[in-house]
Amino acid sequence: MAAARAAGWSPDDQLIEPGLIAVALPVRDPAGGTVCAVSVVSHTSRHTAAALPGAVLARLRDTVAAMEAALAAPPSAEDPAARHQAAWRRAAKRQLGPGFVESVARGLAVLTAFGAGRAALTLSAVAEATGLPRATARRALITLEHLGYTAADDGRFRLTPQVLELGFAPLSGLTLPALARPHLAALAERVGDSASLAVLAADGDAAGPAVQYLVGVPAGRIMSVTISPGSRAPAPATAPGRVLLAALPTAERAAIGPAGLPALLDRVRADGHALVDDELEAGLRSLAVPVHDRAGRAVAAVGVATHAAGRPPAATRAAVLPALRATAAAVEAELRVAGRFLRIWVP
Repeated sequence: MAAARAAGWSPDDQLIEPGLIAVALPVRDPAGGTVCAVSVVSHTSRHTAAALPGAVLARLRDTVAAMEAALAAPPSAEDPAARHQAAWRRAAKRQLGPGFVESVARGLAVLTAFGAGRAALTLSAVAEATGLPRATARRALITLEHLGYTAADDGRFRLTPQVLELGFAPLSGLTLPALARPHLAALAERVGDSASLAVLAADGDAAGPAVQYLVGVPAGRIMSVTISPGSRAPAPATAPGRVLLAALPTAERAAIGPAGLPALLDRVRADGHALVDDELEAGLRSLAVPVHDRAGRAVAAVGVATHAAGRPPAATRAAVLPALRATAAAVEAELRVAGRFLRIWVP
């Protein structure tokens, strides 16, 4: 106990179960009190108890620091996403006319006013967070309370568990491929070429790291590149593979062969995209950008595959890269929102 207190972390060498080793750090509140502990658990087949701290302690400390910073941050009275809701609703009403049901938008705005650090809100706080007049916010809260979605206690309103019926059940099994598929379909239609989502395969082979395709959407034309979900390819020879390899820590990138690849990956990392021409297959050109999760980690890549004979590489970049980046941003936005409430399956 004294040694762990002095070091600021504690090891576990198979104390709980034979073969399991762990490193744990405390998470402290602004007053210095310990509120919980975060640990990394491994197996003796992968690390020794002596080597595990060196492998994980730096990242574990970064994670704990981020958690403690979040605990120290004062709760915001206003959700930045709701800051301009009133103006957005007016613009939507002008654009859509009678097709825009403003009362529905107002009710949803009231529901989304509740969030982290805002579990219980007064009427004034709800009106401020949504940009609604107090009378309008009050009517929405009364309606939602009658429907069972909110409850009032001593002048403060809170959401009830019934709110989970609105989306948790159908979304609880959401996966990254399912989330990305409609965006890839829109991308393929927009650029006229096949679109895909890929990840680094968990198990490489003797030839080196591999990339695995999770979703493939063909272009809507007779001659197009077909990408089959589940298919694999050498990561260094594909654009999705290169952007994912480029996102690895510097030491891991430097250890990847063949010669010259680490320097190439450094350029890919700096550019934020990769273009591969005539390498995996003759006549095949691919362009890809990374998809990041809520923590900023590149967990997948969105790519477009086309025939190299159609146009020069620079023209492909100019025509495809903006749409490709917009698609990755759309997937990331949904991943960030869904990741607040659900654990999205990412291979």
